[in-house]
Amino acid sequence: MDGTGPLRVIIGAGAQRWDGWVPTHREQLDLCDRKTWRAWFGERRADALLCEHVFEHLTEAEGRSAAAICFDFLRPGGFLRVAVPDANFPDPVYQTAVQVGGPGPPDHPAADHRLVYDHRLLTDVLAGAGFEVELLEYCDAAGRFHHRPWDPDTGPVYRSLRLDHRNADGRLGFVSLIADARKPAPS
Repeated sequence: MDGTGPLRVIIGAGAQRWDGWVPTHREQLDLCDRKTWRAWFGERRADALLCEHVFEHLTEAEGRSAAAICFDFLRPGGFLRVAVPDANFPDPVYQTAVQVGGPGPPDHPAADHRLVYDHRLLTDVLAGAGFEVELLEYCDAAGRFHHRPWDPDTGPVYRSLRLDHRNADGRLGFVSLIADARKPAPS
């Protein structure tokens, strides 16, 4: 972190690397430990946070606390892009893979999933922290997939309609519930 230019941070990056984004891991920024955030950020605040398939590893209470921490460490007008497995995606193989305590794919075991979000719960968790929430991709209660145009350059989510290799030839092979949570700018 050189202190110049926009600060865009990937939380729980794993092997994810995107140009212009600083990858972090739990040891640096623990979503449930405000002390790690104070130590890492100091007085600086992020312009954008990206958190792909991390919140499902937290309980609902931990998710609410994590959302509040993210809110506090964003500059006004900044945003948190969150992607989680979608509880309403109507594919039984997918649901088995992402279920709480489920087997998960080989590269991402779901045995430690603590919660599978639907769009209403994720919106409530993020709005409860003070965010203005916009859903980018999600399945409704009837299992219908909805998506609105969004720019991957503003926060790439691999497990998305546009970027995931499993979504090809008009077939949805893997989706995420993706939301932008914006910290309101002062009026």
